[in-house]
Amino acid sequence: MNSESMDKAFFGHPRGLSTLFFTEMWERFSYYGMRAILLFYMYYSVSDGGLGIDKTTAASIMAIYGSLVYLSSVIGGFISDRILGSRRTVFIGGVLIMLGHIALSTPYGKGALLLSIILIVLGTGLLKPNVSEMVGSLYSSNDPRRDAGFNIFVFGINVGALVSPIVVGQLGFNVNFHLGFSLAAIGMFFGLLQYWLDGRKYLSKDSLYPTDPIESDELKGLLTKTVIGIAAIVLILIIMNLLNALNITNIINLISIIAVLIPIYYFVLMLSSRKITKVERSRVLAYIPLFIASVLFWSIEEQGSVVLALFAGEQTRLSLFGFHFAPSLFQSMNPLFIIIYVPFFAWLWVKLGSKQPSSPMKFSIGLFFAGLSFMWMMLPGILFGTDKLVSPFWLIISWALVIIGEMNISPIGLSVTTKLAPKAFQSQMMSMWFLGDAAAQAINAQIVKLYSHGTEVMYYGVVGAITIAFGIILLFFVPKIEKLMSGVL
Repeated sequence: MNSESMDKAFFGHPRGLSTLFFTEMWERFSYYGMRAILLFYMYYSVSDGGLGIDKTTAASIMAIYGSLVYLSSVIGGFISDRILGSRRTVFIGGVLIMLGHIALSTPYGKGALLLSIILIVLGTGLLKPNVSEMVGSLYSSNDPRRDAGFNIFVFGINVGALVSPIVVGQLGFNVNFHLGFSLAAIGMFFGLLQYWLDGRKYLSKDSLYPTDPIESDELKGLLTKTVIGIAAIVLILIIMNLLNALNITNIINLISIIAVLIPIYYFVLMLSSRKITKVERSRVLAYIPLFIASVLFWSIEEQGSVVLALFAGEQTRLSLFGFHFAPSLFQSMNPLFIIIYVPFFAWLWVKLGSKQPSSPMKFSIGLFFAGLSFMWMMLPGILFGTDKLVSPFWLIISWALVIIGEMNISPIGLSVTTKLAPKAFQSQMMSMWFLGDAAAQAINAQIVKLYSHGTEVMYYGVVGAITIAFGIILLFFVPKIEKLMSGVL
């Protein structure tokens, strides 16, 4: 149902918003529930129900997993726009995600883990970017309900992400990990059921078709590039095997290099293109320091499911006011603080109006709070040592700080990315925002290897200090960046 009919069946919004709200809520329930216990499942000993993977390797796998999810979103957008249309792409993605969780729920160890990673990475890449696009298709460009509709949708995302670590975590730690992963699969099943039954009635028929279908003369070139790409990857793996270098560490290293090189390639492509004007080239140059800032921010924010999860499992008293809980509970802090902060920041920016900080200034503020959240985590080690259990409030406050940073970077970054995008590269520029997160987690896959009880205080301090230092440098360059943005603030 489209906006022209002024469908107001879901809190004054199109009924299709309900379909997408609950689909994404259940998908985030399944993903964040799985993510909340996966690290522990990997490094816990076999006798404790885990896989017995080395802790450092497990942390690197978690980070590169997140990187792959964001890298695959670029492919998902392409498949939707050029081949299948968003509705079919989202459904296939959901099925793959559900199968990935089912694989984890089986007792087949590392083989099941590898299969699940492949399925969930591909599935999330197909689903995540296209559900958001479908929300926009429910409204005309001048529909005044459009922004509010996205806010409702984002609320659904965070409800799923808030509840799942609590429920899945309690089952995973108190019964067994496989039961926790089963619950994640059931969550995705409910999302698919909702999507399938309601989608036929309430989603736009336009979503059944690609917006920019591949022409027959393009198909041959696309297939050639795909075959060359696959062949290159296979050749690299064969060479690694011949050199006895085909192991999980080197595969993670290879993915890390690719994830960092792809955004560099995109920047070179755009800046050297004859399709962009002088003003557009200036805006792309302005975007580079903001992109680097986003990588630094996401590097810290995404370590919540890796380094901070390790801190929760090994150095935190898992009880508060007589209530005992699983270490996975802390993964609910991120969506909890987003839900708390969003109304305040929405009010603040409206209240400040034209006096609010520019986008580069907000990025600088965001980096300061992100860096501060890691500097804060130095204190437990300094005050009590790294071999004693400390209050859960240390982690809670760290998340409270980093999400203030997120309020200044994540929504602002999405907005400024669309504003600075050259006309000929609008889709690619939007992909750049996701690639920033992918690059950040690829970098994390390398630096988390340096984290241990012996290096913990220095680790938090160095990563936090680098982030704050870049935020200060960015602050000094704000006037220059604003000038390059050519009227976009």
